[in-house]
Amino acid sequence: MKPPLRIAVLEADTPPDDIVARYGKYGQLFRTLLETAADELGEPGFSKDSLELSGYDVVTEQKYPEIDSVDAVLISGSKHNSFDNDPWILKLVEFTEKLLKQDRIRVIGVCFGHQIIGRAAGVKVGRMEGNMEVSVLPVELTEKGKEIFKQDTLSIHQMHRDVVFECPEGTEVLGGSPRCLVQGMYKKGRLISVQGHPEFNEAIVSYLVIMRTKQGIFNTEEAKDALDRVGNHHDGVAVAKAFLRFLLED
Repeated sequence: MKPPLRIAVLEADTPPDDIVARYGKYGQLFRTLLETAADELGEPGFSKDSLELSGYDVVTEQKYPEIDSVDAVLISGSKHNSFDNDPWILKLVEFTEKLLKQDRIRVIGVCFGHQIIGRAAGVKVGRMEGNMEVSVLPVELTEKGKEIFKQDTLSIHQMHRDVVFECPEGTEVLGGSPRCLVQGMYKKGRLISVQGHPEFNEAIVSYLVIMRTKQGIFNTEEAKDALDRVGNHHDGVAVAKAFLRFLLED
């Protein structure tokens, strides 16, 4: 795939108002991340100016890009459940199924988006056992994961209770954690996904942990544990660079 890369970000949620005011909606969060990655990628003639990103609210407005107008679709995270049957979720799954059945537009999934790809590909998604995975955590990479991310270890912000239970046929697992065995998926020229949030940073996750503790989602001990790790190194830009290499590969 040659630049400019026309990437449609399907916004499956809207972050809290304070996050939106500071960093923007998911379309802007991914723009910031991918532009940083593009400038660090080291590809001759490729930079942030090689990206054309657009955002689509698939929840409230249920808007989608015209297929002929994009080269890739990135499905964002969400507070919603990927296995629910709300009309907008079913529409998103149907759209993703269509993308997976064609061979021009490439698909990227992040957290909820990772799970939607799994569901659209016909594998089980649902709740994992125990508490949520939250804040910066390590992912044990497979050999394919090491190849794709170009490093032997990976740490990434997490904020999830739902998982993809198995990798779709013909798709390779990129890594796993003790309670989430499918932390990423890859199929050359077709899809790449991660369960974590490469677009998140320390401030965003801190805000979400504090907010969700007030809401009773986390107890005090869980919140302290998450906040103790929130400033640790995370490889969000490395993940985004892998996304871009995936889009650029023949």
